[in-house]
Parts: sequence; C-alpha cells; structure tokens
Amino acid sequence: MSTALFTDHYELTMVDAAMASGRANRQAVFEVFGRQLPTGRRYGVFAGSGRLLEAIAQFRFSSAELAFLSDHSIVGEETLAWLATYRFGGTIRGYHEGEIYFPGSPLLVVEGTFAECVVLETLILSVLNYDSAVASAASRMVHAAESRTLIEMGSRRANEHSAVAAARAAYIAGFQATSNLEAGRSYGIPTRGTAAHSFTLVHDSEEEAFRAQIAAMGTSTTLLIDTYNIEQGVRAAIAAAGPTLGGVRIDSGDLPVVVRQVRTQLDSLGATATRIVVTNDLNEHTIAGLRGTPVDVFGVGTSVVTGSGAPAVGLVYKLVARTSDSGEWVSVAKKSSHKSNPGGRKTAFRKLSGGHASEEVIVIGRFSESPASSRELMVTLVTNGDAVEASTAEGLVQAARDHNARASAELPPEAFSLQPGEPVIPTTFVAD
Repeated sequence: MSTALFTDHYELTMVDAAMASGRANRQAVFEVFGRQLPTGRRYGVFAGSGRLLEAIAQFRFSSAELAFLSDHSIVGEETLAWLATYRFGGTIRGYHEGEIYFPGSPLLVVEGTFAECVVLETLILSVLNYDSAVASAASRMVHAAESRTLIEMGSRRANEHSAVAAARAAYIAGFQATSNLEAGRSYGIPTRGTAAHSFTLVHDSEEEAFRAQIAAMGTSTTLLIDTYNIEQGVRAAIAAAGPTLGGVRIDSGDLPVVVRQVRTQLDSLGATATRIVVTNDLNEHTIAGLRGTPVDVFGVGTSVVTGSGAPAVGLVYKLVARTSDSGEWVSVAKKSSHKSNPGGRKTAFRKLSGGHASEEVIVIGRFSESPASSRELMVTLVTNGDAVEASTAEGLVQAARDHNARASAELPPEAFSLQPGEPVIPTTFVAD
C-alpha cells in the first residue's frame, strides 16, 4: 500500500512552488526534535522509527495517487512528472528506537534535496509523535509497576491502525504482552486474552461459564470474577477449576480494598498460586497506588494508547541547513517567539556520571571528538535511500525493546517520579 498521500496538501504545493523558484533541488537538512516534553514529564521514549522506515519505502506515487493530484489540480504537470519517479534517495540519521530523549534531542536528521525531504514531513511526524507518546506513557507505567506484568489492552480505544502501532510502542517500552492479534502477527509480540462479561452473561450461571472456559482453555486460564458479586465469583471460580486456577481478573470496585480481599479468599481456598489480574481504566498513577497490594498483572487500555494525557509529544520537523547557489552550506533556523531553534547539522551525546545520565550534549557542526565520559546517541538508518539495517519487523522491535531497557537503566532514580517536574537531565548545545 502506498503511503504517498498520508500527507498534508501543503507539502506538495511547497514542492510545486520550489520547482518554479528553482530551489527544489537545493541540498537540505531537516531535523525532528521536541522543544519541550509534555508538561511535568521527566524524560521521553523515542519510538516509531522502525515503522517509519517501512512507510518511507512505500512512499511512492502510482497512477492512482497521481490521478487524484491531477484531477484536483493540487500540483502542476512538472511536479506530477517528478512525483511519478519519486523515491527518497537521501540519508537519515537518528536516535536508536527505544532511546530516551529530552528537549532539543535531534531524534531524526533527514538529508537530501529540499523537495525529496519536505514531502516526508507529515508522514514522519504522524508516526513519531504518536508512537513516542505511547512509548513514553508506557515507560512510566512500567516503572510504576515495579517489575509486575503489564498487558496492553487498548485496541478498542484507538483506530484499527493506531491500535497496532500502540501495542508495538508499549512493548518496546517494557510491556510484556498485548491483546491485539495483528500486533502479535506483525511484530511477534506475545498476545493474551480470556473472556469478557458477555461470556458469563450468555450462560445460565457464572459457574457454568467458568466450566465452559476451563474446558476450552484449561485450568491455567484467567476467569473474570466481577460480573455479579466478587466474593461469590471467587468461590465459583475455584469450584470450577480447583486450587490450580491460573488467575482471576477484577475489572471494577475499589481496587486496593478488593484486591486484598480476593487474595485472602483465594489463599483460604488453597489457591495460593492463583494470580490476580486487574484492569479498569488504569494509568501510571493508579498502578503506583496498587504497588502495596498483591496484584500480579496490570491490564492497561485507554491510558496507554492515548499517551496518558499526552496523545502527541510535540515533535516538529524543521529545516536547519541548506546549500546556497554556490553550493556552500548555510545554517538556517526559525526565529519566531517561543518557537526558535538552533540551526545547523547536529550530533548528540549523553554524558554519564557514576553510571547515570547527567547531561544531553548536542554538538552543532562537524564534531571532532566525543565529549568525555559519554556515548554517541545517533546512528545512520538510511543511506542513498536504503535502510542500513536489514532485519525483520520482529527483529527491529526486539532490538528497540532491548535498547530501551539499557537506556532506561542509565537514568537517575528521580526520573521515575510521577510528580510533575523538569527534565531529569539538562540539554546543552555546543558549537564545534
């Protein structure tokens, strides 16, 4: 499927006008960054670049896309002819997917002609803003859960495409599974699921429903116990499955109180190994509030797929350098009030002190050597239009998940506070 029209009208009209002005083929450097993190957040998680590279490879204009542009007089004949052979042929550098980022971090740097780079703006931002929003929220939940299992269950709170993207981003940030089967098929993410209240209601009794589920799935399954009365639900669940029941799910009530009551009741019935799964509009704050209770698994839906209050993380795509008529490189930057940014090609490093991140250093220009006690954050992702890393979609996701675990381990402990605060480390710009 072509992604060529997953863009805004003005991307193509800029190309049309730049061709007329003779500037379309100037060499250009565009940069993706965020001026700030969502309010009160201490760090962000960069996600979506693996999906993005696949989408860029599919950014091609077939006869169907060209006919639409022509029929609606969106661009002229010269631009239509150029689009007919469009293939991004430039270079893309950026942070590893799964990397931690801060305000000003040059998350993606796209180099090529102005025309071939500018048409990718909307596609790049739509993927990276959403995936990074989900991954950043998911990371907060992972650390709030303190090593307990998290399942992403938000498909019904997102559209069908973003549901898959959200499952992928949450898994990169540390969730252990998803309820979305397409995410399982596309990215190798473990999938989980049992039954809804309708399954209980379609049977003549709760215990009949439980026995039917156990007959189909075995005693390792998880039974939903709050359709009628939770205390009675626990008794019916153990009566149907015996003390080896895998788990019970609670989707309502005063969870801190109910969870303790259920644990006590399960233990009294000999089901000491039966796990307790909680759902019911959880977010990082309610998860943190349940840390002192015997919850084993958290199922999170709406909050994670909507970025827990920050459905986009404010990433922008700005031209930071271009060539002049003589071929010399010129740094450029927007100077608008509250929207300014440093121009110039950049490279990023993270300084470490005592094993913890202490500063984000952004070097403007061609750096000669890395800052002391730091690691370079940017890698080459695309050269001459071709992805550098040949890997499966599943392999890219696992690599991003592993990288996120390593990068998160570098953060100082205060990064994981859920109280509103400033970015946990400062960002410093240095001219080389």
